[in-house]
Amino acid sequence: MPKINELQLAKELIRFPSITPVDAGIMSFLEKKLKSLGFKTKILEFKEKNTKPVKNLYARLGNKGPNFCYAGHLDVVPAGNLKDWTVNPFKPAIKNGHLIGRGANDMKSSIAAFVSAVSNFVSSSKKFKGSISFLITGDEEGVAINGTKKVVEYLKRKKEKIDFCLVGEPTNPNKLGEMIKIGRRGSMTGRLSVIGVQGHVAYPQRANNPSTALVQILKELKEIKFDKGTKDFQPTNLEITKINIDNSADNVIPGLASASFNIRFNNKHTSYKLKNKINKIIKQICNKNKSKYKIEYSVSGEAFLTKPNKTTFMIQNTIKRITKIKPKLSTTGGTSDARFIRKIAPCLEFGLVGKTMHKVGECVSLSDLKRLTLIYTKILDNYFK
Repeated sequence: MPKINELQLAKELIRFPSITPVDAGIMSFLEKKLKSLGFKTKILEFKEKNTKPVKNLYARLGNKGPNFCYAGHLDVVPAGNLKDWTVNPFKPAIKNGHLIGRGANDMKSSIAAFVSAVSNFVSSSKKFKGSISFLITGDEEGVAINGTKKVVEYLKRKKEKIDFCLVGEPTNPNKLGEMIKIGRRGSMTGRLSVIGVQGHVAYPQRANNPSTALVQILKELKEIKFDKGTKDFQPTNLEITKINIDNSADNVIPGLASASFNIRFNNKHTSYKLKNKINKIIKQICNKNKSKYKIEYSVSGEAFLTKPNKTTFMIQNTIKRITKIKPKLSTTGGTSDARFIRKIAPCLEFGLVGKTMHKVGECVSLSDLKRLTLIYTKILDNYFK
């Protein structure tokens, strides 16, 4: 059974320019690595209409329960302006005790750490009772249509049971060991168009300015006091993200005004109930202003919370023993693929320090990478005791 070094594997993964949703050969490369450890693997390619195909990977070692799954993504965001980088983002380099390259932080190094942890664990515990699996996607940084969501649906159809899932996203704000994510707020975007009647500014009685209704709607939406938060979640917030009145003339009342907003909501709400609340406000104000409107919503995920159990506390204690920091159980931050996985298994998230993710000069501390590998190895040791 080969021993896989986390730093060497992280370098190899970074060399693939797997800018979402491009695979660039990275999924097959990882598949070969896992096969060398004895995993049975399957590459799953999905393609929704009007989207590009995405490759995903599900791999399993063992055929009995419990099944401990690690989930992550191999796609990365674009590098940005290459002139701003001190190194080629897809030619990893080591400087000042850090591995630099696109995906070093989010999240190729975490995947390398868990693969290395598995190789360490299997070498010392060849007859462990249970299974270890990987759920790896190439569509987390993009639209997230052909990725983990589809893999979860596939696993449900195949009646593949996962008993616990660890998502390796970079969860720590400043130091390794600070934070475990046990849930996430939901996210819903609204795209509103108010339709009026175009006309001359000097003759407002002949027109119907849609911006009047739009401004009133946005003001009322911003004034909603959704909640004060809960012991597990921060308060729900609504933010206006776009306002557009496509009008090139100063003496013309526009015929159309539009805006977008995003709501990050805790588990006191569902997207369905929030839509109803917002629709009532829009309808009331548009009726008052005799304006027509269109509203479209897209929900990227509902709020969820994985109630801490013995596995949660085992992972928390394992991290504390190695880092000397007791990680906080948190639900802060944006969405992640845990929102899909939680439908089939309890899950939590723990990975590297997220300070440089998506930035120019993205990097990971070599000592953090080594300690994360040790943490993942000890988690497997303790889970299969």
